[in-house]
Amino acid sequence: MIATQYLASAEAQDGGDTDLSSHMAQYFFRISDGDYAGASDHATEFESRDVAWAEMTKVCGNFLGSISRNMKQDSEWHMELLDESRKPVFRIRLVAESVD
Repeated sequence: MIATQYLASAEAQDGGDTDLSSHMAQYFFRISDGDYAGASDHATEFESRDVAWAEMTKVCGNFLGSISRNMKQDSEWHMELLDESRKPVFRIRLVAESVD
């Protein structure tokens, strides 16, 4: 599925496996496109929430062209950044809706 490809790309762009021995906060990416929802199994460490947000927007920005070209009418795609307990910290949504 398309979302699976984005999730694998997100892991690759953020460096995938990280050294989990440091004391920085660990985050996970989760992507959903309506038919699929999946979260990374590999934690990514960031110095702060601001750094995590900046990386998330960078990764998401790299996907937007491909995502929008593949969206169906009345559908939604979103990427979330989850904290260590797998609770959402940030979410970016792209919604395609008909207004008729």
